[in-house]
Amino acid sequence: MTAPSLLAVFAHPDDESLAAGGVLARHAAAGARTAVVTTTWSADTPRAAELAEALRVLGAGPPRMLGYADARVPHSAPGRPRWCDVPLDAAVGELVAHLRDFRPEIVVTHDAYGNLTGHEDHVHTHRVTALAVHAAGLERLYPDAGAPWQPSALYLATHPHSAARTWGGHLAPVGKAVRTVPDERVTATVDVTPWLDRKILAILAHRTEVARGAAPGLIAALSAAERQRLLGTEWYTRHNPAPTATAQTELLA
Repeated sequence: MTAPSLLAVFAHPDDESLAAGGVLARHAAAGARTAVVTTTWSADTPRAAELAEALRVLGAGPPRMLGYADARVPHSAPGRPRWCDVPLDAAVGELVAHLRDFRPEIVVTHDAYGNLTGHEDHVHTHRVTALAVHAAGLERLYPDAGAPWQPSALYLATHPHSAARTWGGHLAPVGKAVRTVPDERVTATVDVTPWLDRKILAILAHRTEVARGAAPGLIAALSAAERQRLLGTEWYTRHNPAPTATAQTELLA
């Protein structure tokens, strides 16, 4: 059976590989349509070229870049507003257009904390994606963005408290806080070790981030065993945006 089509929405080039590279590679290997929307950085920057290489490794097709500025890196998109400053309605409408164009069964994005580090672009991408997944199925919202399409599920890439010790030991030395969720909030724990080689190649394709010692740089310095321990599992919380229950006539309890 072909895996369901999947559209991932992440804030920066490299987020897709770090947070969901294993699932992206797994779906692509199973013959599913996969793609990634990246909300920041211009398409004419070196990081965009690195993103294209990473997506090729993961089988996720060409980049779909919204081209807004990283909140902390103004030169990421000269002349464009910061992603966090884009009016919410405009940001949601732009993403709705991508959802209706690609028509994915599954959407993956950051969790409400913005994954481990809580970067403001991650958090904003979560907010916009959650709203866009709901709006994409409503024909009277954003009528110029294409025919309505309702994804079946929204998966939030996350980390449980039980993973905090593993990840925290690597992020603490570079001053990064670790934001995790209670283990019971994780609804999908995915063993991605069969696709770990592809995931790591995709992460290391982000050479700019390797060079500056960001997360890809930390991973580049690890042994194979440490990489597997850190990256061999991906965690998600599932939300079901499409109504599945029969109509109710009584008041909500």
